Amino acid sequence: MTARIEASGGQPQLKRTLGLWQVTLSGVGIVIGAGIYVLIGSAAEEAGNALWLAFVIAAVMSALTGLSYAELASMFPAASAEYEFARQAFNEFVAFITGWAMVLANVIAAAAVSIGFGHYLAHFVDVDVRVSSACLLAVLTLVSISGIERSVWLTVLLALVEISGLVLVIVAGAPHVGEQDLLAGGSVTSVLGASALVFFAFIGFDEVVTLSEETQNPSRTIPRALLLALGISTLLYVLVGISAVSVLGGDGLAASAQPLTQVMEHNWGASAGDIVAVIALASTTNTSLLVMIAGSRVIYGMAQRGALPRVFATVNQRARTPHLAAVGVLVLALPFVAPGEIDFAASLTDLTIYAVFILVNLAVIILRRRRPDLPRSFRAPGRIGNLPLTPVLGLVTVVGLALFLDWQTWLFGSLCLLPGVILWYALSKQRSAVP
Repeated sequence: MTARIEASGGQPQLKRTLGLWQVTLSGVGIVIGAGIYVLIGSAAEEAGNALWLAFVIAAVMSALTGLSYAELASMFPAASAEYEFARQAFNEFVAFITGWAMVLANVIAAAAVSIGFGHYLAHFVDVDVRVSSACLLAVLTLVSISGIERSVWLTVLLALVEISGLVLVIVAGAPHVGEQDLLAGGSVTSVLGASALVFFAFIGFDEVVTLSEETQNPSRTIPRALLLALGISTLLYVLVGISAVSVLGGDGLAASAQPLTQVMEHNWGASAGDIVAVIALASTTNTSLLVMIAGSRVIYGMAQRGALPRVFATVNQRARTPHLAAVGVLVLALPFVAPGEIDFAASLTDLTIYAVFILVNLAVIILRRRRPDLPRSFRAPGRIGNLPLTPVLGLVTVVGLALFLDWQTWLFGSLCLLPGVILWYALSKQRSAVP
């Protein structure tokens, strides 16, 4: 049985049940993905033994935009997150394009990561990657519909598996710390290049803000959870980098097809491959679930504002979840699974995320100037007059990273925005009826 839950006093009635540690572990779960197992070799090729320093720099770059997210989330704790931030700082059209970009980012990310799940599952079972990917997305849609508490408990469990996997790498390398010069082979330019690469391993921290309307005291909890998730993930990544370099050295990591598997083989022998595959299955499942939940919340929040068809603003009366929005995410994700290729989908996700990060940093700068007296339970540090410094630095960082993407990604990304523009004009009458 379903019923549309209309705004009550301007607030949609999702179930507020999540606390700080649940939201934090959800954030860690989405940041620490299977990508670390793939990226670390390429990053070592760039930075050499200074790999760990590349993670530190990438964490700082992520934190600059993370601080902007924290400030905006403390001001506007909404499920539609980036859409609402842009609506407050810019206008309805920019807000819609921002929200549409986030929906695309989550949908494509869900597809790309589910394909990764399919590849890891093939380590144990002979099944077509596209079939296993589609089945995973369908099952996770049912999980997300069943209730936010059940979904988050699953993400917490899977996050602990992910963390355990990285801890195993750290333990395997701990006895070897000191055997390698941790600064060898890395020039300033090469370490910065590696930082741009491993920045991808931090993407996902922003999804925390989409849980705002299901979190207790979100104005305080969401900013704290976001920054805690980034901090925990950074600590794990840096320690993994130090341990991996200590065992294999930068050149050894760069030459290895499965560098972290090889690191763990020092302690667990040939079974390390199975261990990594199991951890990667947990990681890809968790990331897929969290981005699908985030995508459904953005759709739900936009529908409440009339920016998307209002049918997506309905919730399941028993579970109090936006079930039609969740199904919508599944339907949009399945076509991206069909090719069975992860690389291009991942690049397209990066493009949409970068575009939104640019707008988020701009939103903080604009709102500091236009609405300085608006209550902020968290404020990004550093300013010159009304000009906040960390959003400016975050803006410069993201623009610089976006320039690394190839022209095909920019072209296809632009084409993906066209359906959104058409939908914007098609829903003009509906929007005019929403205050």
